[in-house]
Amino acid sequence: MQNIKLMIAYDGSRYYGWQRLGNNEQTIQGKIENVLSKMLNENIELIGSGRTDGGVHARGQVANFKTSTSVKPQEIIEYCYQYLPGDIAVYDAEIVDDHFHARYNAKRKQYIYQIDNGLIHNVFERKYRYHVPQPLDIDKMKKASSYLIGEHDFRSFTNLKSKKKSTVRTISKIDFIQKDTYIDISFEGNGFLYNMVRIITGTLIEVGLNKILPEDVKAILGKKERPLAGPNVPPHGLFLQKVTY
Repeated sequence: MQNIKLMIAYDGSRYYGWQRLGNNEQTIQGKIENVLSKMLNENIELIGSGRTDGGVHARGQVANFKTSTSVKPQEIIEYCYQYLPGDIAVYDAEIVDDHFHARYNAKRKQYIYQIDNGLIHNVFERKYRYHVPQPLDIDKMKKASSYLIGEHDFRSFTNLKSKKKSTVRTISKIDFIQKDTYIDISFEGNGFLYNMVRIITGTLIEVGLNKILPEDVKAILGKKERPLAGPNVPPHGLFLQKVTY
């Protein structure tokens, strides 16, 4: 039995997200599993490092699966390149220890949310950047983001319905990368809740638009009430950038 680790990139625009949904093939996991199952003539079940929502992209998704075949990693890369749709790519594969688990062994994840802050949006980037035409005060957004660093209960910043699951997470770093009218916000942490990055981004944008004060973010965090935080910005600007083990 071999345990194979995959590195995957995808444009999530036309998919319902990473996770397979019953017989629905419009998921990233479903597409890759179908191709691998045909290649290896056995039922392949992928384990992803985490779920990405519908419309969210990935540059560095990690997954693993086990197979009873003696397939070589390069053969997997070549076969997937031939039979996967052009918006999904397996760009690396390797045989790993039998105990490797893409989700449970992940220590840190990095997400990037991409914003176009120009008065007129870039038509070639419109599918991958959220357009905010009003000027954003980045210094205020940076100050607001500082209140989110560390271990906190992020109940205010998730659309998770369950009250039983823990909403405590640790954000180790939030960086702002500016180039011309482009603003990329990078989030690094030990894990992220459902819609967490998009809601935090929406809240930081409200700070940047002077709709709320940077200090308000600290209060929103402490009150643990979702309606107090900003909007859930669209998924098309979000990328799973990297998973660290």
